[in-house]
Amino acid sequence: MSLQEITDRIAKAEATAGRAAGSVHLIAVSKVQPDQRVEAVLAQGHRCFGENRVQEAAGKWPGFKDRYPDVQLHLIGPLQTNKARQAMEHFDAIHSIDRPKLAKTLARLAQEIGACPELFVQVNTGEEEQKAGILPMDADGFIAECRALDLPVRGLMCLPPVDEEPALHFALLAKIAERNGLDGLSMGMSGDFETAIALGATHVRVGSAIFGERVKPGE
Repeated sequence: MSLQEITDRIAKAEATAGRAAGSVHLIAVSKVQPDQRVEAVLAQGHRCFGENRVQEAAGKWPGFKDRYPDVQLHLIGPLQTNKARQAMEHFDAIHSIDRPKLAKTLARLAQEIGACPELFVQVNTGEEEQKAGILPMDADGFIAECRALDLPVRGLMCLPPVDEEPALHFALLAKIAERNGLDGLSMGMSGDFETAIALGATHVRVGSAIFGERVKPGE
């Protein structure tokens, strides 16, 4: 599959759902992808990318940003508190705000730096013990806590359980966002982004369908 095929499918899904054209942002997930593949997607004009690890992004993206200054970089993986400052320096948006300690750290750094990336609260819609994210029952309180810290909360993010119908989780995330006055919904990946768009996604995350299978270090 190609970048053009994915963007065409997104446009079709927007139209089918009665959404405005261009209302959904495609985050091209470039984690563990070789530079030449990333360069090829940049050369096609795409500018919105996602990385899972702060350290990998710090090594990969400064050179690209020198040549493509309009790149938007999104952190879609977990963020350790001790990497928060580095994340704020490299990313335009962070999709994995999932605990009070991290929120307080970002708020302190935002005051020091004078700026903050757009933030998405990660909600553990499946209530999975092994997965990060605020539980749905705690989401309203945590969003209020982030706002009280003057953090720029743009929306919510979820990763549905692999063995459950994703539409149920997308609908739950949309409901939490609506009652909290948030319009950003980071949900949907290669196999289910059209369903996510039908349920209100504003950001979808697609990796291997654009770049090809990930290349493991050393290969």
